[in-house]
Amino acid sequence: MGEAHEFFLDGLQEVFHVGFDSESRGYQTATIIGDKIYVIGGSDDGSTLSISVRIFDKSTSKWVVPTVLGTKPAPCKGHSAMLLNRDRILILKRDSAPDDCAWFLEVDTTFVNEHKKILNTEVVAWSKGVKGDGPKPIVISGPSGVGKGTLISKLMRDFPSTFGFSVSHTTRAPRDKEMDGIHYHFTDRNVMEKDIQDGKFLESAQVHENLYGTSIEAVETVTDSGKRCILDIDVQGARSVKASSLEVISIFICPPSFEELEKRLRARGTETEEQVQKRLRNAKAEIEQGKSSGLFDHILVNDDLETCYANLKKILALDGHNDIPAAKNVELPLGHLVAEMDQKVLIHCRTELGRPSNNLFVLDVSSVKGGAPGRTRGLNMYAIGPFGDGVNGIKQVENNSFSAIEGRASHYY
Repeated sequence: MGEAHEFFLDGLQEVFHVGFDSESRGYQTATIIGDKIYVIGGSDDGSTLSISVRIFDKSTSKWVVPTVLGTKPAPCKGHSAMLLNRDRILILKRDSAPDDCAWFLEVDTTFVNEHKKILNTEVVAWSKGVKGDGPKPIVISGPSGVGKGTLISKLMRDFPSTFGFSVSHTTRAPRDKEMDGIHYHFTDRNVMEKDIQDGKFLESAQVHENLYGTSIEAVETVTDSGKRCILDIDVQGARSVKASSLEVISIFICPPSFEELEKRLRARGTETEEQVQKRLRNAKAEIEQGKSSGLFDHILVNDDLETCYANLKKILALDGHNDIPAAKNVELPLGHLVAEMDQKVLIHCRTELGRPSNNLFVLDVSSVKGGAPGRTRGLNMYAIGPFGDGVNGIKQVENNSFSAIEGRASHYY
């Protein structure tokens, strides 16, 4: 990467003695966490900057290019960076659309650390920031024949604007009249296998030599639209969801008795005795796990369909107002300067001519939740008055050139 020598990140007052790739040009930010410096930015193609990530390890004086998980931000014209909780870096993109301006680079979260162990290498992960919490997805599990499909159909019929299904992925070829992104997300096997390895799927299975699965992104897309995503998955899939970054309401539907479940399965008249016995064996294991593992938030007994449905609606708070506000993307001003903060980011807007104005906004990140490989939700932005001597406990920086210091970040445009 070249000999170690002094280099400046654009707009910084601080100088670092580290190895630097002399061929890399353009704007970059540096965030110091312990012995590591996370350099975010890239080369300038004349209009936008790619957002790459490199790590300089001060203990070895070597550069490392980490494995990058999650959905990567689109190129931008510059950005600011701030460390949050020492496990993720907030990235505010300059001159970006409202749905693409706030991102998080996770460097020491549970998701990142798990994949460091799996891949045996440095790992970072991207997550898009979203304003508000959004409606929680619903996981509904239960053994075959318990009636969960009927309950889900009743929810979709009675509340069509409240609930939605995610679009699954598959490696099989599209059938006649099937459309990509509507019936399935059709993908190559090697791509889907890598995404599964990278933790982008909640659950997956091989059926007749083809892979099928539900991605976190597909669920997040439903949530972004303001609907609750219903996940009809087995107990193992529910376990995977619980281990993910998604916050869900999980419900297990069980029969009044095992004998009643067997009666319902045989009443279908659509399966051989061997198939019925296999479903009964699987059902016994699922019921034992569903009731005893503490995996589910709620357990409903489907003795009477209408009673069970009424209880399901109570759990989902559907007896009152049913409209759920859609998740909103952060609407960040196009031109801005950023100040240091304590779980709050002070944004000083610029006029169209590039001169600082007195328009101030606060981006509150104290209640964020979720994370890679899905969204980071819970951002809150609000306007405040002109620049004063102290705004809601936020540390202010007098000049517009920011130094990279321990535990904080560089900011520039």
